Amino acid sequence: MILISWNIDSLNAALTGTSSRAEVTRQVLVKIYEHKPDIIALQETKLRSTGPTKKHQEILAKKFPEYEIVWRSAQEPARKSYAGTMYLYKKELKPLATFPRIGAPEPMDDEGRIITLEFPKYFVTQVYTPNSGSGLKRLSERQSWDKKYCDYLKKLDQEKPVLASGDYNCAHKEIDLKHPDNNHHSAGFTDEERQGFTKLLEAGFVDTFRKINGDIEGIYSWWAQRVKTAKQNNSGWRIDYWITSERIADKVKRSEMIDTGLRADHCPILLEIDI
Repeated sequence: MILISWNIDSLNAALTGTSSRAEVTRQVLVKIYEHKPDIIALQETKLRSTGPTKKHQEILAKKFPEYEIVWRSAQEPARKSYAGTMYLYKKELKPLATFPRIGAPEPMDDEGRIITLEFPKYFVTQVYTPNSGSGLKRLSERQSWDKKYCDYLKKLDQEKPVLASGDYNCAHKEIDLKHPDNNHHSAGFTDEERQGFTKLLEAGFVDTFRKINGDIEGIYSWWAQRVKTAKQNNSGWRIDYWITSERIADKVKRSEMIDTGLRADHCPILLEIDI
């Protein structure tokens, strides 16, 4: 199987936008399709509570004709058109989709952050982890989220193996960002967030990128859009992951980034696994 995960930063902009960035984003969608993935996970879709419009569905059906879609959007009391996730999967797969609530601080469970696909022998789940925010004002809630999410994955793992992906909003180790010395108090690289990710791995999961590629440096999945030279200088962070249950980690063949050229923000991440 080939699975691709991507924080798309607004599905509407990607499908219907007229800016030069929207056009580049559509080129990335073409590149994703060319990999012929079995499953595509999208985060930060930013759709309305009613989900993709008829126009969105028509465009997706044209761009990804062999795929079904399942989505989850933010619902009140969460902010409108905020966060959100979506799966596209090959029609023949026919998984059971669930939309778990993990007991996170309000309104995180209403922000459309997790979708899980259940297959006969494994789960595929994705997450858009809450950001701790400017001034780390949401750090305590984020810590609670991390614990609840870890408990949720452990519960899945007790039933069958798990393949989990998404924007985890955490660079785990100093090797996972360009300038660690300057960011120890920045959202995504605090000691608390990094400890939360460590505890997730210690609960029986594997960071597949590091397992396959070792301590390779300078490979990232996110570059700040607001800093024009960030992508040019490869001043990035690795905050998007494919993790798997330990007992199937040896089945992973590839875990890598998909190049997006000069487009900043997130790049898609690819997992190939013999499962």
